[in-house]
Amino acid sequence: MTDSAPLSDEQTSDQTAEQAAEHVDAPRHGGHHAVDAAVTHGARALFTLSGAHIFPLFDAAVGGSEAVKAASTPREAERQGRLPLIDVRHEQTAVFAAEAVGKLSRTPGFAAVTAGPGVTNAMSAVTGAWMNGSPLVLIGGRAPNYRWGSGALQELDHVPLLAPVTKKAWTIHDPTAIADDVAQAFELAAAAHRGPVFIDIPMDVLFTPAAATSHPRSGSDPREATKVSGPIDRVVEALAAAEHPVLIVGSDVWAGDAIEAVRQFTDRLPIPTIANGMGRGVLSPDNPLLVTRARSRALKEADLVVVVGAPLDFRLGYGRFGGEDAAAVIHLVDSATQVATHVPESITVIADLSASLTAVLEEAESMGVNPRSWQSWSQTLHEVAEQAWRADEAILHSGQSPIHPARIYGEIRSRLAADDIVIGDGGDFVSFAGRFIEPQQPGCWLDPGPFGCLGTGPGYALGAHVARPDSHPWLLMGDGAAGFSLMDVESLVRHNVPVTMIVGNNSGWGLERHPMRFLYGYDVVADLPALGYDDVVRALGGAGETVTDADHIGAALDRARAYQGPYLVNVLTDPEIAYPRSTTGV
Repeated sequence: MTDSAPLSDEQTSDQTAEQAAEHVDAPRHGGHHAVDAAVTHGARALFTLSGAHIFPLFDAAVGGSEAVKAASTPREAERQGRLPLIDVRHEQTAVFAAEAVGKLSRTPGFAAVTAGPGVTNAMSAVTGAWMNGSPLVLIGGRAPNYRWGSGALQELDHVPLLAPVTKKAWTIHDPTAIADDVAQAFELAAAAHRGPVFIDIPMDVLFTPAAATSHPRSGSDPREATKVSGPIDRVVEALAAAEHPVLIVGSDVWAGDAIEAVRQFTDRLPIPTIANGMGRGVLSPDNPLLVTRARSRALKEADLVVVVGAPLDFRLGYGRFGGEDAAAVIHLVDSATQVATHVPESITVIADLSASLTAVLEEAESMGVNPRSWQSWSQTLHEVAEQAWRADEAILHSGQSPIHPARIYGEIRSRLAADDIVIGDGGDFVSFAGRFIEPQQPGCWLDPGPFGCLGTGPGYALGAHVARPDSHPWLLMGDGAAGFSLMDVESLVRHNVPVTMIVGNNSGWGLERHPMRFLYGYDVVADLPALGYDDVVRALGGAGETVTDADHIGAALDRARAYQGPYLVNVLTDPEIAYPRSTTGV
């Protein structure tokens, strides 16, 4: 472990908007203007990997040469400057970390990467954030304007590459515009529907001293009042006519801070509820209305499905519910960009989700919608969910050899604290997490989302530590996913991030192995050796162990949880057990 102090709330909270406003209008390089705007808009850290194109950002973040000289070490200067610098081994990890900050804090995360391959390395992570609706700002370096077109180092026009997977992407050519443009980027990223914003700045523009055209603006409230757009009367009519309604709560309920609105809605109109993505934890696991474990039965027999803050994509059957008689669909979204045009028959309401839920609730009560008629349906689904848990008791406590992957989750469930953060980075193994882990409170679940990009884990753990240093992250990885980003465990070690890492090691690509056997009767390119991934973590400065006996899992997790750094428990599981999935995503 290194001697550098861990990040703290006090450290980040000291970087206030008042400090940012103290800058003077004397000419300064563009790094100062960008950092001023980022700090003003709540940036907690700058996630990055070193590159000369973006040196001015680093200079501004640490406070310049005098600040570095005053610090005991350069590492202290990185951590104690105006904006902490958190450096990693791969650019995608920097963006994954920024995404985790954006997801968990609802304030855009901030990352910067060098030109050319720095930007292209970050693209998968940016795309994941785009599909997740995660707010972040990415600044890319860019070859200098005065050399453009002559073959400068890493010369590439990034904007056409990033434009399809960001809310906006552009190049800043005027050094006096950097402050306002970066401020605009943060405000745009935070506004519904949230997402990543990309800016690149030519090297000569970023290095040029200039006076900002105006002071960086304080960000406006991204949840400021929005007029509800949609047929509330038709929504209420559908609720009144429903006998088997189901409510689905998605990630945007967390992102838009509509948690209390959902709780009030379900308190006064008790509807069986399924949690999806970061909607997990909005209703507590002991709430009888939470019937996620009865999902299949609920969506098959529903005559009305109300989807709040989730896209009607493959995870929700593309918006097709019910049996032969299709269920009616109400879709509450936070932006016109989220309207499901492939489900034209859905009743869509566009607004801040709290405003939409409140409007529907008030209209339903004024029209006398009677939720008592749903009690039998709710009780049935509750019993189905409880039966599902009882049926899984055997595998959650299985002592079989090789180890059943569910046994790992049986041990994890009894050890999770209320504010622990569960991070999924994998395919088949992490699918079990979605089945068995119910967070006790919202904002404690991170997964790659519909883009399904593997390798998110170490970056998400790093971002979780910055956003919530007092919450412990549990990183659940498949052995395939571990191969994408395990080198960045060294970043977790260097930045003093305690994280319990668990690899469900089934010696292969389980999510592909079993479907290929189903289709062809055989599988190829799906096998991996049963490696000691804990050996890799130890070589990088962390700790770990391999477990081959189910009865030893609990003690290993306790050792991992107590360790002050990254600790990987490599559990060898039965490669023949596949998660019983109901969708292929196509």
